Amino acid sequence: MKKIILIFFGFSVFSYAQDLKKETEKKQFPAEVQSQNLKEILEIKKFQKELNEEYKNEKESPLRGDNFKKFKEHPFFAINLDYCVKAKLVKTENATPFELPTSSGKTKKYQEFGKVYFNINGKEQVLTVFQSLSLLENPEYKDYLFLPFKDATSGTETYGGGRYLDLRIPKNDEIIIDFNKAYHPYCAYNATDYNCPIVPEENWLKIPIEAGVKYEDIWFEH
Repeated sequence: MKKIILIFFGFSVFSYAQDLKKETEKKQFPAEVQSQNLKEILEIKKFQKELNEEYKNEKESPLRGDNFKKFKEHPFFAINLDYCVKAKLVKTENATPFELPTSSGKTKKYQEFGKVYFNINGKEQVLTVFQSLSLLENPEYKDYLFLPFKDATSGTETYGGGRYLDLRIPKNDEIIIDFNKAYHPYCAYNATDYNCPIVPEENWLKIPIEAGVKYEDIWFEH
């Protein structure tokens, strides 16, 4: 039975990839652009699938009790590659560690890594990216960057406390920021058990970022 499910899933992914390929071909983009778009969309689909699986896994999920039992899947904005942007990263020299306030009233130690400059819908934006000092002690996460942000959807279509993005330090001064992979902190679903960094005011965007996970009651099965 497990084998049949895996075969079916593999066929579904292949079928979905073929449909996407046909769709991009209709738009008559150059072959390399078609290929890149397909790759990005499949990566976003993978992110969505893994996020849903995490919340359905009792050992990993922040959900408890009835919330865990009722959870079906996260709602997401429609995938929009306009929100997958190439940004210029300007590294902060001699950054000083600081205490970032958290949702529980405590703090966590971070340091500013740099500023990312990018354009969305013709408007220039800038956000600050950080490094967690505790994660820096783990070799696996030594190149990990933390990007918390709020936007005009916060408190309506998305969690009022904002959303997070995970990035990696690039080899040069260009970094890809894909807001389609934006997710909520655990405390959006369980404020009792989790202690989440609060988004600094400098990372409050005035524009709506209509990409990534949404925050609605439909993530529960009724």
